[in-house]
Amino acid sequence: MIVRFGFVAMSLQLTNASPSKTMTFANFSKLDDREAGIRKLERIAEENLNNSLRILKLCHASGIRMYRFSSKLIPLATHEQLADWDPFAELGEKFREVGSYAKEHGIRVSFHPDHFCVFSTPRPEVLAKSELDLLNHIRMLEAMGLDEAAKCNIHIGGAYGDKAVAGERFVRQFGALSSRFKNRVTLENDDKTFTVLETLEAAERAGIPMVLDIHHHAVNPGDTAENELYEQLWPRISLTWQKERERLGYAQERQLPPKIHASSPKSDTDPRGHADFVEAEPLVRFLRHAARTTEHLDCMLEAKSKDEALLKLIEDLRLLEAKGEAVKVLDGGSVEVFPQV
Repeated sequence: MIVRFGFVAMSLQLTNASPSKTMTFANFSKLDDREAGIRKLERIAEENLNNSLRILKLCHASGIRMYRFSSKLIPLATHEQLADWDPFAELGEKFREVGSYAKEHGIRVSFHPDHFCVFSTPRPEVLAKSELDLLNHIRMLEAMGLDEAAKCNIHIGGAYGDKAVAGERFVRQFGALSSRFKNRVTLENDDKTFTVLETLEAAERAGIPMVLDIHHHAVNPGDTAENELYEQLWPRISLTWQKERERLGYAQERQLPPKIHASSPKSDTDPRGHADFVEAEPLVRFLRHAARTTEHLDCMLEAKSKDEALLKLIEDLRLLEAKGEAVKVLDGGSVEVFPQV
């Protein structure tokens, strides 16, 4: 199985390259000239996009073919006091430049809207804000000229006192969205509420691919035994991606591989927190099981040390390879993992 690794938002190798520079609405409100303030927001967004492009170029040079954009590319993009502002009119060319580079160099990109993007909510005003936030992310992907293989990953949301009812509400409220929304979304299990099985069932009903977070599963497994995850649930998760490839007209798994998230616990006292780096051996153990039924897989690392964590993981995998373990490093961002027999 060929596994490609990616990282989230920030590069620690580059200096002065934050893609998340921002301005608070409090500071915006202090400006005497509103139009000048909007131009300043657009300049900040342009700098974020320039830095995103720098990071993509670093990815290409390093052999890394996965990257998650910062959700904060456009400051105050969905603020209710700026509803009359259309940042894409000014930033369209820069978005296209970023998207064109990702396409040209085969870098799989995505977004992960923040935790307040929840479709299980019982509150209409929260649902409306969730739709607005998701739409903003979708518009950024569209402005980049990326097809529907570029996704926004979300969680089901809160339980609100009754998880079964909340899960049903997610399926109903998400299902009411237009295809413009639904065709851009993947669904991920979380570390406190919705387990892998519950998330998979919701993804199957909603007709969208599922992203398996193996760290979240470790701290929130529900009643799922480890062998059940490998033997029953992983094939079903992979099938959600097969159906998506068929919808998009992709003939091969490598064109849109299943996607997982990987991280390591921060500590024994904070098992849900993400550590700076990712432990190689537990990850390889999962990958070897997945390799029995999967030929291509993409793995997003959610480590505090960002791209440096990816580089360290590759070096750790080289050490395992030298010891005769069932892994072969292919380049700076991908490996071959041999199946567990």
